[in-house]
Amino acid sequence: MLALFRKTPILGALLAQVVALPVVATVTAPLSTSVERLPLIAIALVLQGALAALICALLRLPRWWLLIAFLFPLAMGSVMLLGNLPAWPFGLAFLLLALVFSNTTRGRVPLYLTNPETASVLKDMMRDRGATRMLDLGCGLGGVVRALDGEGRRARGVENAPAVYLAARLMSRISGKGEIRRGDLWKTNVAQEDLVYAFLSPAPMAALWQKLSSEMKPGSLFVSNSFAVPDVDPDEIWELSDTRKTRLFLYPIGKAQEG
Repeated sequence: MLALFRKTPILGALLAQVVALPVVATVTAPLSTSVERLPLIAIALVLQGALAALICALLRLPRWWLLIAFLFPLAMGSVMLLGNLPAWPFGLAFLLLALVFSNTTRGRVPLYLTNPETASVLKDMMRDRGATRMLDLGCGLGGVVRALDGEGRRARGVENAPAVYLAARLMSRISGKGEIRRGDLWKTNVAQEDLVYAFLSPAPMAALWQKLSSEMKPGSLFVSNSFAVPDVDPDEIWELSDTRKTRLFLYPIGKAQEG
């Protein structure tokens, strides 16, 4: 059961809210005669969020789901306290969130954006290696793809979240830089790439390495931003001097790895 919740964390987050609700009601009911309405609602919402986040932690959901679990009751309570608002803005907001963050619920891969400093380092890396083909798996808004494309380099990106893909493709078309495709990174052909880059999350790294190490050509390079491959020693770890102290893990393909 725990494996199911970790694979589909939204189910675990919903369960956390359901389990927390009667507990919070039981705890706050005795206060109804001594605490005014608005402060009591605020107390209940904070307790609901805190307990739901605790349950998510016990279910070992990714950390960002703990924040979602805590903020969800506060957001819903705020909406109810505002009064009679039309329903369509909230439906539209939910749809936009689903289009942007669909990868988070299905693949435990949040939307991380690579900063320009890291993109510049990757460009220098390609120049030094004489690499001409680069692929960004889960490219988000495509900033890395646009930064690296050109000067004899061909940069491509693959993104699955619909709204993010459309935005990335539009910016690529406007700038004339890079190629953005919508697709599943697990089905993407990586055989011809000199460098594959990913900024995903810890969850898919082991399976991703199995795919890349078996499909990429010898002499190519896999670069992971922030998240190491479990039980595989990187050839190098580059620690950048940007504000977020980015770490790049370099995994040459075809070179013996020690776990």
